[in-house]
Formats: sequence, structure tokens, C-alpha cells
Amino acid sequence: MGFLAGKKALIVGLASERSIAWGISQAFAREGAELAFSYVNDRMKDRVVEMAGELGCKLTMPMDVSIDDEITGAFDLLKSEWGGLDIIIHSVAFAPREAMTGGFFEATSREAFRVAHDVSSYSLTALARAGLPLMEGRNASMLTLSYLGAVRSIPAYNVMGLAKASLEANVRFLAADLGPKGIRANAISAGPIKTLAAAGIPGFRKMLHHVEQASPMRKNVTLEDVGNAAAFLCSDLALGITGEVLYVDGGYSHVGMYFPE
Repeated sequence: MGFLAGKKALIVGLASERSIAWGISQAFAREGAELAFSYVNDRMKDRVVEMAGELGCKLTMPMDVSIDDEITGAFDLLKSEWGGLDIIIHSVAFAPREAMTGGFFEATSREAFRVAHDVSSYSLTALARAGLPLMEGRNASMLTLSYLGAVRSIPAYNVMGLAKASLEANVRFLAADLGPKGIRANAISAGPIKTLAAAGIPGFRKMLHHVEQASPMRKNVTLEDVGNAAAFLCSDLALGITGEVLYVDGGYSHVGMYFPE
């Protein structure tokens, strides 16, 4: 029996088998969790339904996290199907492509700033508000995904770095508010992984090579590495952990200087 047996988990943000949400989903399924998935629009529906089926899951639903009515509808469905909810995985981030090109202040418009923060950070709060009635008193857990760009300047990461900084603050405030209700909130800050979303970041291949050479483990992390860490944080093995940002990056975030060998 896996250590997530009996847990019901909603995965928000699954896009492809090259996404961190897929690595998390696989780890959760392996450890016995019952899964549900959302998809952002009809274009993504067939893909998400197919991947869910690979894990033995039949519960999927539309939900654009920037539309409150869609969030409400998704959680109404979860209530009718499950009655309660133990885990929410928030694997959602977006900024306009033009905001991720060139220098930060030149590329960052007011609208790009608004969209990045709404989709990448506020959506976590929106999910918490909708999920509270289903999660309260269940040793429940919320988990989101951040990146080192929240606390360091990363070339071309631009306004997404600001949105991730907001997201990490979001985690701390949610942890304080939801803790008395039996709900934990944490984040994983993963090292660079060759995902579909990362393909849109200029210079990403150089980033992968640099981290592989400079990190103490001398390798990049994998979807499996992040999935296993997520499974732990959302399990009862981690009941004493909330408000944390766990770095799963082979130790790269702790390196102050690197000399090529």
C-alpha cells in the first residue's frame, strides 16, 4: 500500500508528458492516490483525458484558473463525485511570450505584469478559496511549483520571476491562514527540466548545461525527482511541514561560485 493511499488529489496544469505535473501524477498514482485532472480548454481536453486514462483516472473537468465561474464549477463537480478533497497540485504559470524575450524592464508591460501575476500566483489563492470547504479538517495539502527566478535574476525569465516571488509569498500567507483548518501549503522550486513550457524560455539549453556542470550533484533533476518530492510533501509523512519552499535542484541554489573543471 502506497503512502498516499486513500488520498484524493486534483492536478491542475497537466499539459503533456513533458510537464512536471505529469511526473507528480505518476508518483501520486504509484503511491495509491485517487486522481482528478483539469484541462484549460477544449483544445487540451483530449490530451489530458488520454493521459488521465493511462493512470486509471476517469475524472476530468474543464477549468481555466483565470475564470472564477469555471473554478467554482470544477469544485462543484469534485464535491458531487468525491465529497471531499485531500490534495491540490497547482502547476500553472503563464506570461505573454513577448515578456520573456530581451531585458526585463523593456519587455515588461503593465498588461504582461497583470497577466503573469493573475495566472501564475493569484490562481493559487483562487483554488484555495474554492477548495477549502472540501479540504477542511482532512490533513489536506496544497502544493505549487516555483523556480529559482523568484529570488535570483535569471536571463529572460523577466516578469515570471516577479510572479514566482508573489507565488512564494502566497504560499506563506496561505499556510498561516489554512493551518488552523488542517490544510498545509508548500512549494517546490525545481531545477530546470526539459519540459514543454521551458522550451519557450530563450537560452534554456545553455541553462541546462550550466546547472548540470555547476550543481553539487553534477546533473539536472528529472520529472521523477520532483514527483517523488511532491508525493512526500503531500503525504501524512510531512504533516509537520507547511509554508516551505523545497528546492529540488541538485543543490544548485546553494552554490555561490563555480569554476569549470
